[in-house]
Amino acid sequence: MNKTVALVNLWADFEKKHPNGSIEDFCRYHLAHAEKTARQEGVLVGGVVPVVREGLLMKIIGRISKLNMSYANIALEGTGLKQIEEFGILQTIKQAQSPKKTEVIYANLFELSSGTDMLARLQNRGLIKESADKEDKRSKRLELTAKGEKVIKASSAQIEKNATMLLHTLAAEDQELCIQLLKNIEIKLSEQWQKHKGKTFDEIYEELMSK
Repeated sequence: MNKTVALVNLWADFEKKHPNGSIEDFCRYHLAHAEKTARQEGVLVGGVVPVVREGLLMKIIGRISKLNMSYANIALEGTGLKQIEEFGILQTIKQAQSPKKTEVIYANLFELSSGTDMLARLQNRGLIKESADKEDKRSKRLELTAKGEKVIKASSAQIEKNATMLLHTLAAEDQELCIQLLKNIEIKLSEQWQKHKGKTFDEIYEELMSK
């Protein structure tokens, strides 16, 4: 087959799967798939290796997430934070600028009860403060205290070092490819998960598979 035709066919296949992908994304995608036969070092995931491709991918993502949390919690020692979830809460409050409590809780994928408990602990430690919502008297808005600002500055540096440490063997262009391939899944699921409360798994499955 003519090389130009082969390239056009490869691009058409990529564009069908990733309509918003750029030419740079295509190049990274093609190189990643061309290297499938590269030598693999070490043992892939612990325990049982899922037979289903989707299951294997989710297990890899899950294990990396757990390892990230483990190392991040070590990195946070001495910063004033006890766990990575607290870091996410403070970052959300800082970036959103006086958000509602429920907005912070759901943005960090917490259930209302567990999220409320974490916010209470952070408030008791003097890292955040709450005030009444001027437009909705039933709601509370959150801000960082001066102490919270210092803590988030120190912890941000540690979390950035942790992320760099964990991914330093993955080339920058491969990191960009991973983001490109996975970001739409994260966006879709983050937007939907609250709406699925109270539904059966079969109902959730039918809804997500139809989109």
